[in-house]
Amino acid sequence: MAIHSHVKIWIHLIWGTFHHERILFKELRIKLFEHLVSRGKEMGVLIEKLKLHPEHVHCLFSLPSDRPLANIVKILKGESSHWINESGFLEGKFRWQRGFGAFSISMSRLDTVKRYIHNQEEHHKRKSFLDEYKEWAQRYGVWDNSRKTVKTVKT
Repeated sequence: MAIHSHVKIWIHLIWGTFHHERILFKELRIKLFEHLVSRGKEMGVLIEKLKLHPEHVHCLFSLPSDRPLANIVKILKGESSHWINESGFLEGKFRWQRGFGAFSISMSRLDTVKRYIHNQEEHHKRKSFLDEYKEWAQRYGVWDNSRKTVKTVKT
């Protein structure tokens, strides 16, 4: 009898533009959306929900069992930054903020997180991206209240 691996790990990935600049204009967001989905498919990453904003990105995907999270993030962020610069969508050099937030999502909360990502415009009427991110980081125990920053992990 063969033993098979069954893996379903959902990740809510959040990252922002450098200095949280609101520079991802609508036309660029549309093209970047298509680009990120295409890159995901090339890597074997199922992107379930993707929402781009002028200064940040929310991406819900299933983490493949054979790909480390850091490699996926590096490709999505690094390659897309390079693509934006090579395509000449913006004047000057584009770059993402250093780092990212990646939060595991249980199957029982998947629809809730999809709705949350879908309704980002409503959330941002009440709360800024940075306040929202702080809330996520606190909920997942990675926010350092004494320094008012995300806890760093040394590797």
